[in-house]
Amino acid sequence: MAPDFREPHHLPKHRAGAPGPPPGLPRQRRGTTPQMRGRYPDHDVLARAGHWDAATRRLVLDRVENPPPIRFFDAREASTLAAFCDTVCAQEAEPRIPVLAYVDDKLHGGRLDGYQHAGMPDDREVWRRVARGLDDAAREHGLDSFAALPADVRREIVGAFADGDLSGGVWDHMPPDKAWGVVTRSVLAAFYSHPWAWNEIGFGGPAYPQGYARMGVGQREGWEGDEAFEVDPVGDVLERGAE
Repeated sequence: MAPDFREPHHLPKHRAGAPGPPPGLPRQRRGTTPQMRGRYPDHDVLARAGHWDAATRRLVLDRVENPPPIRFFDAREASTLAAFCDTVCAQEAEPRIPVLAYVDDKLHGGRLDGYQHAGMPDDREVWRRVARGLDDAAREHGLDSFAALPADVRREIVGAFADGDLSGGVWDHMPPDKAWGVVTRSVLAAFYSHPWAWNEIGFGGPAYPQGYARMGVGQREGWEGDEAFEVDPVGDVLERGAE
């Protein structure tokens, strides 16, 4: 069974090794990917937009052309959480998918997942507390905001968050391991619903109405992306100590 990339254990957790893309990862030649690198440098899913039905085309193009404004979070929360989302998704340079904009839109509209951990607050409150907890962690490093920290320190804090190792302040009343699961679920959903992420992973886009015919192992449609970089990502991050 293919892995479910909505689950937070598939997120990168940078440590003290060599972060960033592996050596030799191609520059994107067609379309857009985060940071303009990816395994499928000649794949542009939006080039197939004319083959989608009108409603699908309008929905997908809107994700690229009209990111929603920030309405749920205040300015300080938005600054902190945008830096958090970029750190979690390893978006270290432009262009970036505006992950927080889509998370904010979901929370502003009250489109929650319909369930929550026992003893945990509403997901909207979890996000607000996470913002406060990240800024508290930043103060331990001499700065007032998580967004103002150097990238390596942000990765260190995010790694501690992922491991459930944050304590004090909001974390004394909200388990960090459960909070991590709540926020990263939304981060992943936002990231992988964006066409730039589809280009990065070689996803061919909506199946309706064109459909997929070549379903065998190793087969692909003529219009799907051709992988140009075959380094195993799991082995690579372990070798470089970037997990």
